Amino acid sequence: MAQGIKNEVAIIGMGCTRFGELWDKSASDLIVEAFDEAIVDAGIEKKDIEAAWFATCFDEVNVGKSALALPKTLKLPFLPVTRVENFCASGTESFRGACYAVASGACDIALAFGAEKLKDTGYGGLPDFGNLLGSQNRAIFANITAPGGFAMLATAYFNKYGLSAEEGKRALAHISSKSHHNGTLSPKAHLRVEVPIERIMKAPIIAWPLGLFDCCGVSDGAACAIICRASDAKKYRKDPIYVKALQIAATSGEEMAHQKWDGTWVIPTYEAGRRAFEEAGVTNPRKEISMMEVHDCFSITELAVYEDLQISPRGKAVEDIEAGFFDLDGTIPCQTDGGLKCFGHPIGASGLRMIYEVYKQLQGNADQRQIKNPRLGLTHNLGGFPCMSVVSVGIFGNEL
Repeated sequence: MAQGIKNEVAIIGMGCTRFGELWDKSASDLIVEAFDEAIVDAGIEKKDIEAAWFATCFDEVNVGKSALALPKTLKLPFLPVTRVENFCASGTESFRGACYAVASGACDIALAFGAEKLKDTGYGGLPDFGNLLGSQNRAIFANITAPGGFAMLATAYFNKYGLSAEEGKRALAHISSKSHHNGTLSPKAHLRVEVPIERIMKAPIIAWPLGLFDCCGVSDGAACAIICRASDAKKYRKDPIYVKALQIAATSGEEMAHQKWDGTWVIPTYEAGRRAFEEAGVTNPRKEISMMEVHDCFSITELAVYEDLQISPRGKAVEDIEAGFFDLDGTIPCQTDGGLKCFGHPIGASGLRMIYEVYKQLQGNADQRQIKNPRLGLTHNLGGFPCMSVVSVGIFGNEL
């Protein structure tokens, strides 16, 4: 009977570049920078790596549609390297591939990598998702934008739970303001400035009720992880971080096809989270999870995640938000490094950036933003829209 991946593998090294508008750096520069940090952190040599997984969403980083950019840049001689792409969940997908390879015994040490140069592609604002998703989807997605898709999640939520526009927007503004504060404490974050709630509420509207500060930034960046078997981890460092669960859930399309979905939650988030808690042996997420890094592409996404991951009861996330439950000094700090909102969102790297922050927090190495005595950290990486998505959830711990 399948036992899952709990305590089978560990992270022994990680690297992450600064995220931002990095016009003076190429994709190769970012790949080298993240890798150099990880290899020193792990205390190994490049020759010790036996396989790699490389996540990018757009082809500008790649040699065609292959994974060749990674071995060419890092001079990895004839290793098996696989390119993966799962839209905004691509970074966690590369991590999952590396972890499963080590857990299976196919290799002893594997590399998971994610990199993106979004600013060089012109990606940003309101991209044409009909073209990005391929010709077969143009009829369905001809007029959809990411802000528009997630704005409908917000209006449906406000309506179902009886929130006025003022109440709903204030809760969303609290989420964004909290992330901006945390971003000021993250030296590698893209946006490092405090923004008060009142300013967020008065910002120009992008897709009502989402304003300018409810939307994450578009960034360049790279991040990576080095993975080995859990039983070997302390040969390399005294404080490895153990993988407790890795789950992924992809939509079946039923959200768009049936009226039973009310548009107020993201079904794959709930399903991936439910299975991750089961795999990790977590029975009460609100009591057992120490911190979270979630896919806050928009502030409403983060609010919905609180409930979809069974942290807040349905319809009660606003109460937790206003009480500071998810603030840096709260019960379960969320986005301790600023999240997608302020650290940035280079699509292929974002999932690994989340893991990087959990890794640092669980080791006690998060400097000014360090939380007290974390035991279990969670990452949530979403690609797509509320009505059509793929979601990865990971759980990590500092004890075997």
